[in-house]
Amino acid sequence: MTLKPARLLAILLAAASLPVMAQNLAVVNGKPVPSSRADAMVKQMATQGQQDSPQLRAMVKEELINREILIQEADKQGLGATADVKNQVEIARQSIVIRALVQDYLKKHPVSDAEIKAEYDRFKTQAGDKEYKARHILVEKEEDAKAIIAKLKGGAKFEELAKQSKDTGSAANGGDLDWASPASFVKEFSAAMIGLQKGQMTETPVKTQFGYHIIKLDDMRAAKVPTLEEVKPQIAESLQQKKLQAFQQELRGKAKIS
Repeated sequence: MTLKPARLLAILLAAASLPVMAQNLAVVNGKPVPSSRADAMVKQMATQGQQDSPQLRAMVKEELINREILIQEADKQGLGATADVKNQVEIARQSIVIRALVQDYLKKHPVSDAEIKAEYDRFKTQAGDKEYKARHILVEKEEDAKAIIAKLKGGAKFEELAKQSKDTGSAANGGDLDWASPASFVKEFSAAMIGLQKGQMTETPVKTQFGYHIIKLDDMRAAKVPTLEEVKPQIAESLQQKKLQAFQQELRGKAKIS
């Protein structure tokens, strides 16, 4: 069987138009809505727990068609040309592109297992092998701290005097700081705390950047350090943030800012 030239031309034209049609989700007032836009929206929704399905894609199609209708009307009214809208669009564009830059950087500079292990070992060393359960009273002036120490030596209860502490977070609990490693506190506080025996308090005020402390050691125990596997995700995230901060500082150092 032979095809007539006109029939052959019609078939060829139809075949040529198929890929173009497949690329479009719909055409609204002559303007195509690309299928890739739907794919991007479905992908974004999948990261939020939605499952790709015909029902979801039908909903996305309707949403994109409605958006196209609305954006065409907004453009017709010239709303996209206003300074306020332009600024908002630019801020949104920056957020999207910067997120892509961050993802690309982390992909090219991943956190290695060796880096995570090194950070974990550093954390273990810093935390030490003991935890301390201490109380403290924080005041602004050294003479006030000395007066409190005198009252405590005279038989006053630490928990009662702690109510006047500047550290309002612990004052209501009798100055209780709960279990913590020495690394949780500033250097001067830690040094004084670990020098105490169970039940002892500092007999001279301990000065730090926050004021003057009276410290009492309630108890101590072997440190409960989490395993590497337990904290690996948190360490990886922390190292990622450090890499990104270093990258940003490097770029800022090269930037010409006037």
